[in-house]
Amino acid sequence: MNQLAEMLDELPEPDAIARDAVERRAASVLRPRGALARLDELAAWLAGWQRTTRPSVDRPATVVFVADHGVASTGVSAYPAEVTKAMLAALEGGAATATAMSRVLGARFVAVDVGVGVPTGNIRIEPALSPARFDECVTAGRAAVDAAVDDGADLLVLGEMGIGNTTASAAVCAGLFGGGVSRWTGRGTGVDDEGFARKVAAVEAAQARTQGLPPLEVLRVVGGAELVAIAAAVVEARRRSTPVVLDGFVVGAAIAPVHLAREDSLDHCVAGHRSAEPGHAELLGRFGQEPLVDLGLRLGEGSGALVAVPILRLAAAAVVEVATFEEWGLG
Repeated sequence: MNQLAEMLDELPEPDAIARDAVERRAASVLRPRGALARLDELAAWLAGWQRTTRPSVDRPATVVFVADHGVASTGVSAYPAEVTKAMLAALEGGAATATAMSRVLGARFVAVDVGVGVPTGNIRIEPALSPARFDECVTAGRAAVDAAVDDGADLLVLGEMGIGNTTASAAVCAGLFGGGVSRWTGRGTGVDDEGFARKVAAVEAAQARTQGLPPLEVLRVVGGAELVAIAAAVVEARRRSTPVVLDGFVVGAAIAPVHLAREDSLDHCVAGHRSAEPGHAELLGRFGQEPLVDLGLRLGEGSGALVAVPILRLAAAAVVEVATFEEWGLG
């Protein structure tokens, strides 16, 4: 646990010179000032974290972390826990939704197994992860980001897959922010009424065990292996000055403890979309993030974030590849 806490101690800031240069260019290209509004802001954001006056999204990378959850055995999902293993095979075999979307976008895709076949503890009655396994997941998250960035990734999409992980995510949020568990607990994969009642009961039991715990400890006690890996991946991406597109509720829950531990730790992230899960909108509000799209998506796998990648690609091109009034002889 000390590893992730120490990673938060020293985080780089964006390149203000590059960011400001792109802001100035956006204000002088061949269109009315402010006509593309948010797109120009995104271009400047990319420039700051990519540390260049010519931001682009040429080599995006999708990293999906996959793990099993002990709480899945209690009937909190519409699908059995065995589906996680099958979906990992589909992700690795290029047959899943996120892999198809990544191919269309020209994004390198990697699925990272951080606990398939090795479920976490049942968060109703025991910690999800031991301190040692928590650190193993942190190491896996960091390594995945380092490999992607070393391979030339200029933008990261982070996703997850794991039957039962919306239950763990709701427990993390309830443990961190309090309130009734209904504000954080949704239908996930489409669980029926009986399953939803079991899910709410599981979140309530898990929340009761988080009283007084610091944020990162909440993540260990009621989270999951892929949630920890995502939290570490986001922080490592910041350390590597690589912009990140966030996916839905599970990714948001994974990084909520990081945000509470250090409020500015998510400045290199943008919310790709707003999930249909009820707690996601509240999380985004707490992060100060406005999603790029809102299509009622709830798949996971990084799919909602992938939908937003073309927006970022177009935002950069609409500044870098458009002439200014002066360049076109009108200045």
